[in-house]
Amino acid sequence: MNQQRKQLRQRIRRLRRSLTPLQQKQAAHGLLKNIRTRADFRRAKTIAIYLPNDGEINPEPLIHYCWKLGKEVYLPVLHPILHNRLWFTSYTNQTPMIKNIYGIREPKLQPHKRRAAWAIDLVLLPLVAFDAKGNRMGMGGGYYDRTFGFKNLKKSMKGPSLIGLAHEIQRVEELPVESWDIPLTSIVTDSRSYL
Repeated sequence: MNQQRKQLRQRIRRLRRSLTPLQQKQAAHGLLKNIRTRADFRRAKTIAIYLPNDGEINPEPLIHYCWKLGKEVYLPVLHPILHNRLWFTSYTNQTPMIKNIYGIREPKLQPHKRRAAWAIDLVLLPLVAFDAKGNRMGMGGGYYDRTFGFKNLKKSMKGPSLIGLAHEIQRVEELPVESWDIPLTSIVTDSRSYL
């Protein structure tokens, strides 16, 4: 099972990295078109999002749209103490940025500008692969699963809606689900929404 997941992860990552800059740009605009009409997006005042890496669908046009609407935008930052967990830090076009240990751009750590995971209205997260049932395969580090694990532990604690963002080409027929996988509210791609 682990070997199959590893091979699938490698295949889909290669596939999304093979997209041309024009295809990536078109996908980013398709994503914006598909997410901006969603009720959960329109209601959200605080939104956590990510900066693209490794061929991920680019949400930067969506970030600019959020700023235009006056929404607070947060980016994930590797937790400085707890392994494989994330903090969410306020992000504007003036935020000082650094590269983390994976070479991914993130805001320079400013603890006074962070927001607890449970206090965010909407989280838009990257994924490697997904299926039409809303199952998600990430990069394998478990960062989002651990950060939002409280959603599985405390059913009374609703927390944010979690929406996976992906290129349509990242959809697979079926993904195996593990006990620690945090279910997504939905998945939005450059061509449609799931769930």
